[in-house]
Amino acid sequence: MSGVAPLTAEEIEAGRRLFTLAWTFARGSPDLNHLPPDDRPEIAFAGRSNVGKSTLINALVGQTHLARASNTPGRTQELNFFTLPDERLFIVDMPGYGYAEAPKGKVAAWNRVLRGYLSGRRTLLRVFVLIDARHGIKEADAGILKLLDTAAVSYQAVLTKGDKISRTALEKVTAETRAELSKHPAAYPEILVTSAEKGMGIEELRASIVRLLDTHS
Repeated sequence: MSGVAPLTAEEIEAGRRLFTLAWTFARGSPDLNHLPPDDRPEIAFAGRSNVGKSTLINALVGQTHLARASNTPGRTQELNFFTLPDERLFIVDMPGYGYAEAPKGKVAAWNRVLRGYLSGRRTLLRVFVLIDARHGIKEADAGILKLLDTAAVSYQAVLTKGDKISRTALEKVTAETRAELSKHPAAYPEILVTSAEKGMGIEELRASIVRLLDTHS
């Protein structure tokens, strides 16, 4: 991944400290009228339904139930905001996309909220787009990548469930994902490989967020 400096030990440690703090639920926003003020930096997590988004957020903050994880596709139907006591950062859990059995009207409403949020949120630093390592980029993912490109929002791919496939298969899907992302102008070149269950890649994700905050401070 040319042009991306390796994460440093200092960034890893700063990430550990940031995510041992007491993250709490701030607000659930079912529509654009209920968004909190954009008065601090924020990062968002997007992904297909059941990609493991809420589970990854819980692993990131070192809590079990901060983000609501469910085996039911499409359960997260709001933009859920989490923050710290000093209010230095928002983490945003976005509604899952690509759930084919959701009512068309609800899907359309979600899409309108996502488009409005992505195009109008001035403090949004980056969207982490979660891709299931077992499947790679699917049609629904391609749609969100196009939306992010159009909105000119920086985004970074995070492969989830990296412990569920062999190392050879993981290397293959990582290479394929990198090749696809090279076609997208708003995509950050580094790909993070994670497993919330095994803790794989969590400290790198934390450190990447710290670097992002430092870069935009």
